[in-house]
Amino acid sequence: MHWFSTLFRRDQSLEERHTPAPDPTAHRQTGASRPDNPIHDGSEDSLGRVASSEIFCTSVLRLNATEGLVVGVLGPWGSGKTSFVNLTRHAFERETVYVVDFNPWMFSGTEQLVQSFFSELSAQLKLKPGLAKVGETIEHYGELFANLSWLPLLGPWVEGGQGLAKILSGILQRKKAGVSGERSRVNEALKKLDRPVIVVLDDIDRLSTNEIRDIFRLVRLTANFPNLIYLLAFDRHRVEAALSEEGFPGRAYLEKILQISFDLPAIPELVLNQQIFGALDATLAEFDDRGSFDEGRWPDVFMEVIKPLITNMRDVRRYAAAVGGTIRDLRGQMELVDVLALEAIRIFLPDVFHRLPALAKLLTSTADYEYRDRQQDAESKRQLDELIAVADKHQSVVRSLIERLFLAAQRHLGNTHYGSEWTRRWLRERRVANIEILRLYLERIAGQGLIAFNTAEQAWALMPDRFVFDEFLRSIPSSQVVDVISSLETYEDAVSRDRILPGIVTLLNIVPTLPETDRGMFSFGSNMVVGRVVYRLLKSENSAEVIEAIACEALPHLQTQHAKLTLIEMIGHTENVGHKMIPEESSKQLEKAWRAELRALPAESLAAEPDLLRSVLVASRGGDDDEPKLAIPPDPRVTLALLSSARSESRSQTMGSRAVKRSPRLAWKILIEIYGSEETLSDRIQEVKALQITNVGDVLDLADRYRSGWRPKDFGDE
Repeated sequence: MHWFSTLFRRDQSLEERHTPAPDPTAHRQTGASRPDNPIHDGSEDSLGRVASSEIFCTSVLRLNATEGLVVGVLGPWGSGKTSFVNLTRHAFERETVYVVDFNPWMFSGTEQLVQSFFSELSAQLKLKPGLAKVGETIEHYGELFANLSWLPLLGPWVEGGQGLAKILSGILQRKKAGVSGERSRVNEALKKLDRPVIVVLDDIDRLSTNEIRDIFRLVRLTANFPNLIYLLAFDRHRVEAALSEEGFPGRAYLEKILQISFDLPAIPELVLNQQIFGALDATLAEFDDRGSFDEGRWPDVFMEVIKPLITNMRDVRRYAAAVGGTIRDLRGQMELVDVLALEAIRIFLPDVFHRLPALAKLLTSTADYEYRDRQQDAESKRQLDELIAVADKHQSVVRSLIERLFLAAQRHLGNTHYGSEWTRRWLRERRVANIEILRLYLERIAGQGLIAFNTAEQAWALMPDRFVFDEFLRSIPSSQVVDVISSLETYEDAVSRDRILPGIVTLLNIVPTLPETDRGMFSFGSNMVVGRVVYRLLKSENSAEVIEAIACEALPHLQTQHAKLTLIEMIGHTENVGHKMIPEESSKQLEKAWRAELRALPAESLAAEPDLLRSVLVASRGGDDDEPKLAIPPDPRVTLALLSSARSESRSQTMGSRAVKRSPRLAWKILIEIYGSEETLSDRIQEVKALQITNVGDVLDLADRYRSGWRPKDFGDE
């Protein structure tokens, strides 16, 4: 499947910029398996340069090479010079022209360069049919230059080198006869050839300035050998700068050396787009978990962020290889368009990319308009302006990156504002606009929030099946389950009706199994976490009639009176608790039926109820005049359950300290209220103690302290 080429669409005004689908063999030409290698033959040519290479070959061979030639293939780094040279090599070979290579990267220093050139040239010629004698002749000629610093070129580099010239003059005086004789023999051997020899020197522009000068001295020294054609491949601007001397431009020097040159044409925009898409298609084909792909955002992100940074085939290959490695690391946990955009920044604008970790919070923080901090906004804008300025000529790319990926930061560049509710949507869509996803990309390690969301995402998918959903939640480690349930709030605006009933039943039934871990002084407890999710499931329905029907259907499936009370109060009209989601009369009927169920529970069932004290208190205070009063069974198990549910801890935190101080307490006044008197309460406590029950914590000792008159300092109306 060619994802990018088929999904790339622009509006009608940009119809001419539409890119056709890539060639079916594009993966072979541009895949990540060959990230930065040149092509070797015409079957790999995706830029249509075979014909140009053949024309260039013909043009070179038509020139008179009786006194040697120097020709050039010119183009900037990454433009495909080596690939073009390889295509031209095949054209020469089809004309039965000899081609030999000399790699200047393998040698350093003038003397080694000269010796190695003749040695390498002779060695390769000896291997060519009919050229063994020529190779031997050139080898003898090269030996005469052993231990020589060789003759500088006539031209600007001789100036100021009078001392060197005198030394060379003395040496050459002594070897003049030998050099001249061997050179004549080389000339005669080369003249007898029925076809020229092409000597290829590639990647000259990657050498140091001194090495570039040495290479051109070498070429100039040997360029007039008959039937010897140098084919030099380099970046014109780099070489001209290296050859330039004060008062003598490098361009003028090149014009004296090169007889013919071929400047590689720019890659057509449509063709380059095709190569980018083909390379990405080939890269993605290697992965099953590549992440979601936002077709709607892709055209703008590609044209504004990615395309301006890719100018040649080397860029295409580097980019595709980088994308592949990152997709492998992320394993589908991040939206693909965001990955592609940030990878382009990472590869081609590293100075910008390296600033992103420090700006992560700024780029992802939302702010409701009425709560804006003007001073902080000004500082944030300054930092973003600095980030954009780092991009130099690509400032528009970074601005587009912010506008397309980091939506919350748009308020610092314009008047577009996103409130905090958007962060949940961005998390669901796994976009870097959410800080958890951005940190995953930058750090390649999922934070606790993202880990919880990843599990919540699985839970959300299972929610329509109540039993499977319940089984999944109970399989989550106890240290993580509350965070996972909390993360379900992320789907607040994506609730479907088939999730509401199984969701609220499962969540309310699982509450007794949830741990009350130390989540910090200001964090929500497990009951509140579940309550928030249940409320969001219910409020997705706007019809009071539908909500009442869902509640009535759910109540028989709830396993505790505490769970039923939570649901009834949530949809009802109880002050400071109810959200008035159903008619008040319906709410009263549900509450009355619940109280009747609670009164009918046997002592054993009452004792097993979670948060029994609250249920008993609500039933005691809320009954109508015509309802029987709730009688508390004198069962030690019920007494112990009430004491345990009456125990709580007041939490305080000293300024400057992270430690939370906990002080145990009992809802003593409420216990007295439901038992009718402190004397009755004390009798019930004494009955429990007489049984000498173990594993009940400190609740009985705490009760004894209250019975003896102790009260916490902040003891008030409980």
